[in-house]
Amino acid sequence: MGGASSKATRQFPKPKKPLWAGARTPSPGEAPQSAKPTLPRASETRNEDIEQDAKDPQFLANLSRLGPVKVDHHMQTFRLGADNTQHVLQTRLQSEAEARSSHPTHNRLLAASLQELLEERKSVTTQAELEKLAKRYNVDVAKLESVAQFVNSPSVLPGSVVRTVSDDGEERITMLATWADPQHLEGRPLVGSNTKS
Repeated sequence: MGGASSKATRQFPKPKKPLWAGARTPSPGEAPQSAKPTLPRASETRNEDIEQDAKDPQFLANLSRLGPVKVDHHMQTFRLGADNTQHVLQTRLQSEAEARSSHPTHNRLLAASLQELLEERKSVTTQAELEKLAKRYNVDVAKLESVAQFVNSPSVLPGSVVRTVSDDGEERITMLATWADPQHLEGRPLVGSNTKS
């Protein structure tokens, strides 16, 4: 137990006094005493010491490792797409004008309208009906046939629908998709194909 006097006192390290602390400044008539010669802190001319100090050895090592620059004098000038940007802006303005227009643009359809057109095209039986359908959607017959070579609306293969019920009572319906052409086109070669009938 004991009181505070019986306990060891905690000792903190004492900070070292700087060399200049307590040093006397020389009087104006007295010359300063210095043990070592002082180097100039600045110079009006660049000497060897200043040049060495200004160099970056790591940067110079990286430059020498890269080697000299190789210039391809046959390169073409690369433009940052000012023409392309202008084209994009013109297309956007045209698209906005078409969207504001009350009548549809010739040979242009929204995706939903294209799906409806392709679905109705499957039930066409004569060339006259196809032309009438294309006119109603404001599309050229040739353009419609060209698109229909590569795009079609989903069709279900007759007789391929299979209904299954799992153990937990969930019903699942599967079917096969098929590419369906209008009845008047079956057996006729596709537009642009090289086969002859």
